[in-house]
Amino acid sequence: METLTALKTAHMVATVVLLAGALGLGVWVFLAKRKGDATAGSRTLQRPRVFIWLLMGLALLSMPFTGWGMVHLVGWPLGQTWLLASSVLYTVAALAWFWLLVRLNRLRKAPAGVGRFTFALALFSFVCFIAIAGLMGAKPV
Repeated sequence: METLTALKTAHMVATVVLLAGALGLGVWVFLAKRKGDATAGSRTLQRPRVFIWLLMGLALLSMPFTGWGMVHLVGWPLGQTWLLASSVLYTVAALAWFWLLVRLNRLRKAPAGVGRFTFALALFSFVCFIAIAGLMGAKPV
């Protein structure tokens, strides 16, 4: 397999794993809360779901390397607006995702209701990653 094709495939798989994992966890929490489980949000880091968080973290860590590799192989200058915007969005979204993970871990240790701020962090990260995917799909090349 050609290097560029392998990088594109790895980048797309990481994106799908990240977004599908986030969507799956979100749906799980929503359905559990709908059934009346008040601690559903704080239980997202329990044993079966920690695998999803690890997969999402691995995908999150691999994306800058595969993205840089693709940009380097194609020869695009790093100063293009869509690349800079997606890099800034990625940094902010990754920091929000990490903050969410730390917050959920604290809630797991001291169970309490998951507030609106936790939901806002999760939604903000998800929207940022969707925006990045849109920037990547609509790149002016």
